[in-house]
Amino acid sequence: MISEPHFPSQQELNDLVRYMGLTKSNAELLTSRLKQWNLLDSSCRCSLSRKRHERFSRYFSVAGSLCFCSNVDNLFEEIGIAHDPKEWRLFIDSSSQSLKCVLLNNGNQYPSIPVGHSVQMREDYKNVKFLLESINYVRYNWQLCGDFKMIGFLKGLQGGYTKHSCFLCLWNSRADTEHYSRKDWPERTFFVPGTQNVKHDPLVDSEKILMPPLHIKLGLVKQFVKAMNKDGDGFQRISALFPFLSEAKKKAGIFTGPQVRLMLQCKELENKMTMREAEAWKAFREVVNFFLGSKRSDDYKVLVNNLMEEYEKLGCCISLKMHYLNSHLDFFSPNMGDVSEEHGERFHQDISDMERRYQGRWSCNMMGDYLWSIIREDFSVHRRKSRKQNHF
Repeated sequence: MISEPHFPSQQELNDLVRYMGLTKSNAELLTSRLKQWNLLDSSCRCSLSRKRHERFSRYFSVAGSLCFCSNVDNLFEEIGIAHDPKEWRLFIDSSSQSLKCVLLNNGNQYPSIPVGHSVQMREDYKNVKFLLESINYVRYNWQLCGDFKMIGFLKGLQGGYTKHSCFLCLWNSRADTEHYSRKDWPERTFFVPGTQNVKHDPLVDSEKILMPPLHIKLGLVKQFVKAMNKDGDGFQRISALFPFLSEAKKKAGIFTGPQVRLMLQCKELENKMTMREAEAWKAFREVVNFFLGSKRSDDYKVLVNNLMEEYEKLGCCISLKMHYLNSHLDFFSPNMGDVSEEHGERFHQDISDMERRYQGRWSCNMMGDYLWSIIREDFSVHRRKSRKQNHF
């Protein structure tokens, strides 16, 4: 049976352009050719793609080298969703190209919404403070997530290898002999610049900070690999998994999230390890699957304690990331997958294409263009999708 020809409407054409990730000029070219061949609805316009950013760019402003959202509530209203600050978390981080501030939905049902972007601002206390003031953080009081370097900036802590690097207690990072035997440390009750490794006034309350499961996972892998026998079959199998990674990074245990997932999926890896390494790796995998992810086991405390015991037997040092597991389990969220910073890390990849397109012209237009790309106008069901992407 021959079906009737379908002439896409403007909404269907816009979603096709989003799925294909076309630039404004390529979208205009596609529309022009399809209209020339009489394959579009008469309502479609070629020129609409030129100004597609204007719908959202008007909610952004520029102050110095920072482009930020000047009215978050109106931006959410324009997108078409209600803004409840309790359902969103703020992610601040920098890549090799730019400093980014993104709102992530708790439960990750919606795509990331950028509220701040700069290619010139460094990741330091002064710039983070300016960023929070620009987006009016005091008004919304979102929960915050990021790596431990960012948490240090938010709490005004001194950077580097300091004695008291934990923002919850006065953990002595240099007392190596006490790290495994002692869990309870004096609570950090005040933040006074010049004392207890506090350098600046804190920018947020400690209760608003979310533990970063991704970076804790990377820290656990780092300590595990550093304690492995570098001449053993286990380490050699890890090296074979990443042939293009430098030997220095492999020996230092510096891996990314996707690389750690690949290691966890490799069934052969555990068979290549020594008995001691295999037991520690099993304990790590159980903590990742039943505590640091979307599933929390009822006996998660037993799993974490087993992890610490196996790491001690292997000879791993306790880093700051491991200290939070060892001493502050109650501070972790009930569902780490719903509030993970991993979705914020993915935003670096999502917006990288936009940064390349707007090379040298990073402004409100780029932010508006990105937000246009994550909106969906046509909700009809298609049998096959070319791209897997969340939309509003």
